[in-house]
Amino acid sequence: MNYEEQYRDKLTTAEEAVKIVKSGDWVDYSWCVNHPFALDKALAARKDELEDVKVHGSTCLWMPEICKAEDAGEHFTWVAWHTTGIDRKIFKKGMGYFQPMRYSELPRFYRDGAEQVDVLMMQVPPMDRFGNFSFSVSPSHLAQLCAKAKHIIVEINENLPRTCGLYDTELHISRVDAIVEGPNPPLPQMTVPEPTAIDRKIASHILPLIPDGACLQLGIGGMPNAVGEMIAQSDLKDLGIHTEMYIDAFVEIAKAGKITGRCKTTDKGRQVFGMAAGTDKLYQYLDGNPEIMGAPVDYTNDVRVISSNDNFISINNAIDIDLFSQVNAESAGIRHISGTGGQLDFVMGAYLSQGGKSFICLSSSYKDKNGKLQSRILPTLQQGSICTTPRSTVHYIVTEYGIADMKGRNTWQRAESLIELAHPDFRDELIRQAESMGIWRNSNRR
Repeated sequence: MNYEEQYRDKLTTAEEAVKIVKSGDWVDYSWCVNHPFALDKALAARKDELEDVKVHGSTCLWMPEICKAEDAGEHFTWVAWHTTGIDRKIFKKGMGYFQPMRYSELPRFYRDGAEQVDVLMMQVPPMDRFGNFSFSVSPSHLAQLCAKAKHIIVEINENLPRTCGLYDTELHISRVDAIVEGPNPPLPQMTVPEPTAIDRKIASHILPLIPDGACLQLGIGGMPNAVGEMIAQSDLKDLGIHTEMYIDAFVEIAKAGKITGRCKTTDKGRQVFGMAAGTDKLYQYLDGNPEIMGAPVDYTNDVRVISSNDNFISINNAIDIDLFSQVNAESAGIRHISGTGGQLDFVMGAYLSQGGKSFICLSSSYKDKNGKLQSRILPTLQQGSICTTPRSTVHYIVTEYGIADMKGRNTWQRAESLIELAHPDFRDELIRQAESMGIWRNSNRR
């Protein structure tokens, strides 16, 4: 039987396909942009027939249909590997939970049997002539997820880009149980706010420390976008890309002619990513682009692979940091915000790279909901806040007031450097707190 015949034999409706789900099952929605659309809607329609269905997903860019009903939590539980504002809304309804991890470990969770997968549902681009479905913008961990799943249902979305890959970046039709031709919804647009003056100031401290031929990883948000914007307008050349998440900023840098990858030690000439999300500009750029190489996240985020590229530059955000230089990038006290992701892996990998540097960036302050100015540099992390990157691995910390290297610094040197990066309104109080904690010397600058 040829591939087209197999396709026709497995083609069905979303309503028929989701009948395979039964109460008590673990269902996986794959990842981010690849979350199912028609299948999700059909599963939601079966709500009253089901109970205790656990659904794994991550980084929601639209509200799943299974989570919309007022009594949805009586039938479905959403379990997220990484969260957006939408995931947090699901948690607030009392029907969702976060599953902590270093993102690089996720394929192993499936491979080693830690995760149960009764039914996998995901959006994919149309099948190619060899019978393969590309994992598109989410190669991440999907090959190991498919290997573990008892049943696999794919939903075709013609708008998803087909990306080139290293290995484990596609699924053959012989392993698919059912195919649904979805309504081809437009892809979600993950826009970021225009960089602020503070974002640009922070970026200006980093840019001089990036050499020609550097290999880049950028996080998400206005500040990494500001760095990308400044790189695109700079005189830098022969840059390479090896990143967890491919974002719009990389497209701008590439279109400015800054990316060749010729200086990369590993995957020379290729822009390597584990997942991608952005605007149509990004999706169109990725589609069939031979310079792009999708890869499993246990490759993209492997500290050994990261460090194998010389002059690796890692740039990520933080929520706050304490005077011991512990970085919180995922919660505000006990209120969950995002997740560990790959920050720790890239901080370590960049520092181990020959000539590499990692930068943790944050504005020195923010205004709370009452309009009161609050410091992001704290004496200690708030009770319940998560230490995403421990003090032993931190390299550069950057705010709008400057940049400080934490390597080789003792506790009072770290405290002094961080207080210099704090908003001036909080420096005297931070000094008093540092004194009370025994990490300030009388000879220190005030």
